[in-house]
Amino acid sequence: MSQNIEFQGMILFSKDYKEKDRLVKIFTEQAGKRMFFVRNIKKRNNPLVQGIMNFCYGLYIGKLQKEGLSFLNGVKIAEMFSKIQSDIFLSGYATYILNLVDIAIEDNEYDPSLYVFTNKSLQLIDRGYDAEVVTIIFELQILSRFGIQLAFDSCAVCGKEKGKFDFSSRASGIVCDKHYKSDLNLYQASPRAVYFVRMLSNISLDNIGEIKLSVQTKRDIRKLVDAFYEEYVGICLKSKKFIDQMYKWEK
Repeated sequence: MSQNIEFQGMILFSKDYKEKDRLVKIFTEQAGKRMFFVRNIKKRNNPLVQGIMNFCYGLYIGKLQKEGLSFLNGVKIAEMFSKIQSDIFLSGYATYILNLVDIAIEDNEYDPSLYVFTNKSLQLIDRGYDAEVVTIIFELQILSRFGIQLAFDSCAVCGKEKGKFDFSSRASGIVCDKHYKSDLNLYQASPRAVYFVRMLSNISLDNIGEIKLSVQTKRDIRKLVDAFYEEYVGICLKSKKFIDQMYKWEK
C-alpha cells in the first residue's frame, strides 16, 4: 500500500462527490495529473478547504496511486493566485490555461517542464503582466503536447527567414510573400500577426516584460492562433468561449 508523501501541486479543478466528499484534480510536479479523493470536505473547519480552492497551489500530503483515485490527506503549504481569484477577466484566462493542461497530457504522465511552465504563466498573470499575451504564448508553446509541430523558422518553399510571411496549411508552416501563389489556401493572416506568432512561439516567459502589443495586434494574433487550434487540435473548451465573450464585454 502506498505511503503518504509530500508533493508540489496546483489545483486544476474540483467537484463534489456524493454528499460530503470531493474529487480534486491536481497537477503534481512529481507525478503529473492525479485525481484525489478528499473525505468529509464539508465538515466544519476542515483544514483542507483552503488548499483545494480554485487557483491554489502549494505543498500537499497524500497517497499517490498508480491506478484509480489518489488520496489527499494534508496541506502543508497553501498559496493562492489572489489577483486571479478576484478578477473575472484574469480568472478566465487562467482557467483556460489550466483546461489546456488537463487535456494536453494524459493523467499520471510525468511532465515537470510543463508544470513549471504552467506555474510561471499563472504567476505572471497574477503579478499583472498582460494575461492575453501570456495565454497566447502558452497556447503556442503547448502545441507540441498535442503532437503538433508547426514550422515558423523559415519559408517552407525557399528557406527565407526575414520578410513578410503567411501561414500555409499545406506546408504546416510559413511561406514568404514571393511564394504566396504556391498555396491557394493560405490563412491570409496579417504579416504583423505572423511576425509576432513566430516570436511568441519561441520566447521565454522571462522576457515577456519587453512585449507591448496594441489591442488590434493582439486581436490579429488571436485570430491566427484560434485558426491553428481549430485546424490542428480540434478542441472546443467552455473556458475559451468565455474568453471570446470577454472581448465583447471589453468593447
